[in-house]
Amino acid sequence: MTVQSVAVVSVPVSDQDRAKAFYVDKLGLKLVREDDSIPGLRWIQVAPDGGGTALTLVDWFEQMPPGSVQGLVLRTDDLDADYKTFSANGVPFDGPPEQQPWATEAVLHDPDGNMIVLQQA
Repeated sequence: MTVQSVAVVSVPVSDQDRAKAFYVDKLGLKLVREDDSIPGLRWIQVAPDGGGTALTLVDWFEQMPPGSVQGLVLRTDDLDADYKTFSANGVPFDGPPEQQPWATEAVLHDPDGNMIVLQQA
């Protein structure tokens, strides 16, 4: 057996509704699944429109406090346009896109302070 892909990455948040609104309404990810069939656990999963690795917005991992994710990379094909759109929608960036040796990147933060790198290769 061989690992084929990364299916889900957990992103710790303090308020799942606020996080869902941010990732769906501000970043444009799609709501893939929302399920509260297990008592005390609400599963909210979002993903890019084209599929790929999904994010689960979690509030139940004691060892993963909200805001503890640093360096989650989301790829885009038009960083300048996304930076302008997201900034206009109130997404907080550390600064404008910067060219790095490996790609052009801009760093943003979700409402809990999780650091996300928006990257155009």
